[in-house]
Amino acid sequence: MTELATEIFAVSQNAIFIGLFVFLRVGGVMAVLPAFGERSVPERVRLVLAIAFTLIVAPAVSGQVSEIIDFYNNIFIILIAETVIGIALGLTIRFFIIALQIAGSIAAQSTSLAQIFGTASIEPLPAIGHFMVLGGLALAVLTGLHVRVAEALINSYVIFPPGSLPDPSVMGDWGVQQIGRAFNLAFTLAAPFVIASFIYNLALGVINKAMPQLMVAFVGAPAITAGGLIILLLALPVLLNFWVQNLNNFLVNPYWQAR
Repeated sequence: MTELATEIFAVSQNAIFIGLFVFLRVGGVMAVLPAFGERSVPERVRLVLAIAFTLIVAPAVSGQVSEIIDFYNNIFIILIAETVIGIALGLTIRFFIIALQIAGSIAAQSTSLAQIFGTASIEPLPAIGHFMVLGGLALAVLTGLHVRVAEALINSYVIFPPGSLPDPSVMGDWGVQQIGRAFNLAFTLAAPFVIASFIYNLALGVINKAMPQLMVAFVGAPAITAGGLIILLLALPVLLNFWVQNLNNFLVNPYWQAR
């Protein structure tokens, strides 16, 4: 009876350590993950979500994590490494939301919609930015963001083995590439508004040159506002579909640049 109790205690202790180390990486991701890690989500809800993701990921990576528990003595290094890897993965996904925010700011400034409707949310964004971010988050969750994040977490144990700090140069190059991708995606999403603004201002300049007595500001300001709203109505579904495709393609293999 005593031997059985000792064996059960050893197994349960090993399972607790595996769950703890997996929770560190999952918690790092959940701290900055879009939709699930937003500041508007209560901390208790985020904690429950982190535990749920841990229960999903832990059985798939228990063999790899149990090896470092048996043969690795420096627990402090494991704690730092798992947290850093989790935050790095979460930030690379977060860059897609930052791309939407940048695109919304560019579009709002281009179409004189930067201050319309005010900014009532936690993050000070123009109205177009709010539409893009909220629509993007809803679309990402509807298309299975949680499933792809769980897959990315499981695959991360192949690229970033548990218990070892990642190479700073590799992580730095990976991060720079993701930042460049985010700015490229942001300008692509804002391109319809920038092009329309360029054509509008060019036409306004020609009209002002041809008819100096016409007060173009009174005519042009309502026109660019209406044009921006019309472009938003027509282009936003296409832009968000393009954005979510890029996000899903990235989540299929987010580590190919970190190898």
